[in-house]
Amino acid sequence: MTSQAYFVQPPRIAVWLLNLFTPTEETESILGDLLEEYSCVASKSGVAFARSWYWRQTVKTIAHFAGTGFRVAPWSTIVAVVGGFLLLQLGFQLQERAIFAVLERYPVFEHYFRAYVFFASYGLDIGRVILSMFVGCIVALAAREREMVATTTLSLVLGAMAGAASLEWVAKGHASILWMQLPWLCASSIAIVLGGVVVRMHRSAAATRPSGA
Repeated sequence: MTSQAYFVQPPRIAVWLLNLFTPTEETESILGDLLEEYSCVASKSGVAFARSWYWRQTVKTIAHFAGTGFRVAPWSTIVAVVGGFLLLQLGFQLQERAIFAVLERYPVFEHYFRAYVFFASYGLDIGRVILSMFVGCIVALAAREREMVATTTLSLVLGAMAGAASLEWVAKGHASILWMQLPWLCASSIAIVLGGVVVRMHRSAAATRPSGA
């Protein structure tokens, strides 16, 4: 027979998000309080209603700590985001120059045309995604205890710029370019947040790891 504890477990994704966005020293107490309230709500109103309630509390909690992160250290967070944005732009330019310098240095175009096309198109896009994750890690390291706030903000900034560029492409009749580039633009934005996730999970694991004797 399945235990009652199984039915009152909160949504795992919501718990994971709370682990990412809440301050490390407060995460355990916040999750404990929410779990206790969730169990009470589930016993009174059912599991489905309790899961919906838990998700609402998760969104409210994340929004609260995101706002708190900006209020407590607005300038350091802004510096981390702006620095990450400038680093991305510089990295994109250097990466493009490096790839085309190699392609022009060797007779790739004449003898390996398909390889030339791949590196000049998909190679650039893949490199940008990898670079975006790397920059996300750097931004998260710079924004200690606000890793997810800083990387999510940077991702949203790039997403807004991509949206503006998409509207411009559509207005100019270049919708085909939009559908080719949009997945890569989205992947770059997601990669930045993933960089923040990697750093935050590493720091959380280090904080909870028992120190050696």
